Amino acid sequence: MSTVNEFLNETGTFFLATADGSTPKCRPLGMHVCIDGMLLFGIGDFKEVYRQLKSNPKAEIVALKPDGHWLRYSGEAVFMEDEKYAAAALETSPYLKNIYNEQTGHKLMMFRLENACARVINVMGEGEAIEV
Repeated sequence: MSTVNEFLNETGTFFLATADGSTPKCRPLGMHVCIDGMLLFGIGDFKEVYRQLKSNPKAEIVALKPDGHWLRYSGEAVFMEDEKYAAAALETSPYLKNIYNEQTGHKLMMFRLENACARVINVMGEGEAIEV
């Protein structure tokens, strides 16, 4: 898990792919934290991506480093109900408190990928599976 987290820390922005029915959807994200030995990602409860993952939890995260190495991390989204995870994530990214608060009514929903696999791939290579 630490290899995936370190890779995402280096890239800053990564992309989350989901499905909206039979239509693929992809968007940039940056929110991730490692808590209690789990790599967690944050999305808003008011966004389409949240509804998509609730409907079809299969997801893939892709991140790219400037040197051409990239990461593919896929699995099934499992949402964490304990609010301590969202609170911890908001502490690491305080600017998000302007979006996720009692006044807006928006909640930061945290999820992890279960039954996941990850590969680090050189731009011209087959890649190497990493343990998650």
